[in-house]
Amino acid sequence: MAAEPSAHALIVKHRPVLDQALEAIRTRAYWSPHPEHPKAYGENGSLGMAEGKAAFDALLGTRLDLGQPGTDDWVGGEISPYGIELGVTYPHADLDTLLPAMKAGQRAWRDAGAEARAAVCLEILKRISDRTHEFAHAVMHTSGQAFMMAFQAGGPHAQDRGLEAVAYAYAEQVRTPDAAEWSKPQGKRDPLALTKRFKPVPRGTALVIGCNTFPTWNGYPGLFASLATGNAVLVKPHPRAVLPLALTVQVAREVLTETGFDPNLVALAAERPGEGIAKDLATRPEIRIIDYTGSTSFGDWLEANARQAEVYTEKAGVNAVLIDSTADYKGMLSNLAFSLSLYSGQMCTTPQNLLIPRDGITTDQGPKSYDEVVADLAGSVGGLLGDDARANALLGALVNPDVKARLDAAASLGEVALPSREITNPEFPDAVVRTPVIVKLDGARKYWERAEDEAAYLSECFGPVSFAVAVDSAAEGLALLRRTIGDKGAMTVGAYTTSDEVAEAVEEVCLEECAQLSLNLTGGVYVNQTAAFSDFHGSGGNPAANAALCDGAFVANRFRVVEVRSETLR
Repeated sequence: MAAEPSAHALIVKHRPVLDQALEAIRTRAYWSPHPEHPKAYGENGSLGMAEGKAAFDALLGTRLDLGQPGTDDWVGGEISPYGIELGVTYPHADLDTLLPAMKAGQRAWRDAGAEARAAVCLEILKRISDRTHEFAHAVMHTSGQAFMMAFQAGGPHAQDRGLEAVAYAYAEQVRTPDAAEWSKPQGKRDPLALTKRFKPVPRGTALVIGCNTFPTWNGYPGLFASLATGNAVLVKPHPRAVLPLALTVQVAREVLTETGFDPNLVALAAERPGEGIAKDLATRPEIRIIDYTGSTSFGDWLEANARQAEVYTEKAGVNAVLIDSTADYKGMLSNLAFSLSLYSGQMCTTPQNLLIPRDGITTDQGPKSYDEVVADLAGSVGGLLGDDARANALLGALVNPDVKARLDAAASLGEVALPSREITNPEFPDAVVRTPVIVKLDGARKYWERAEDEAAYLSECFGPVSFAVAVDSAAEGLALLRRTIGDKGAMTVGAYTTSDEVAEAVEEVCLEECAQLSLNLTGGVYVNQTAAFSDFHGSGGNPAANAALCDGAFVANRFRVVEVRSETLR
């Protein structure tokens, strides 16, 4: 039997990867240790495609016993957006028992030091990576993502974001030296001399409130940022997406146990149907850090009421693309069509408002009127999704009935340029699959003239719904863009222009309103995708989110540095 790894052994094993991650966040160049292709797995202990599917199937209908203290019930009830009843049950915790148990192991975890904590976190990520195929099915059947997206976004891309958080956490903790000898000259007298020691200390127990659509991608940054900075982490998944995060907690507890740390440093808080424990958890005095992805209303509530905790939120926003002109009309249409279609628009980064001058735009194919641009974009989306097999692979399934309700209601908001159509998934006939709808609206300068249109495009309509908003000019589009970001927030902004003046103006709007901008994307990079170690997801500077994934600010306030100083003995 192989010996269980020590923290020191894991430092030796994972230090090269940590160094590469530190270099990547410094240079912002492309790098990833996690393969994106499904065929890259199946050797060196990792599960291949068949093994991963079999492992997922073996979970269905079982009890996932994590060995947590304070378990007083077993709860579950997840039903896949593809129509499968998962039947997995999870421990329900008596928090008055679980939370004190989580605190008990924090001293040893704190004293282990930043490098050891980083190494343990990297071992957790490595073991998750080895099970990427299993996790992909878990993400697919809780989020409704198509398999390939669930594999990549729920697997390597999520693991990259977790590793990125570890790298930032490590960098911030070692910014201050462990010790220093301090000497201040006193002229003819002996110098004043002190020995100073500096230790990063955790804030306390962290709470990760998971989301339904991207349970691992959105969950891993906060989980690993808090764990790497010395905090215990309680994971409260979305009730419809428990399995991926429960498996994550299971792996973390195994690694902590094997390396001599208390497994209760990471625990799961699953809830009974309709129980709604998030508010009670978030305001408990033991909870000192909260990471949340979800609705604006609950994010605002957390920021206002969880006053004892540092709260990191990613909420809703209204993402917009200004279309002024383009040197690659076909490429622009193709790029936008993919962005609008991917995962049925169920991404916080999907464009919603397409701001198009009512007098049209200039292109490499000649002038195009507003109506032509909208019709051509509708045709591009229709062509992309015309084959049902390809459409299923891009769209996935609608994650919940609320998305379908918004999609159905959107057709009544204005003139429909592209109607949504129903698609059957032959493998999962109970899946609800719909193509995007594009609705024409008027961004009239005198907003009261078309108040009903403004009410539509200035509200987030999460799902496969986009509004082609006619504006009087590029300048008016910029003014609307500025107001949208300032009032509602935006995770992403896009723009197409051949004018240096317009490009500079839209960049200035995004700099002043603090929004991430993508210019003239016509190839294989899309506005709703971000790459770990290089791109910042959100900015933390507008109402859509108060934090960015991932930067120094995302990790630095999860710990404080305590100084111990003493006089040097002479």
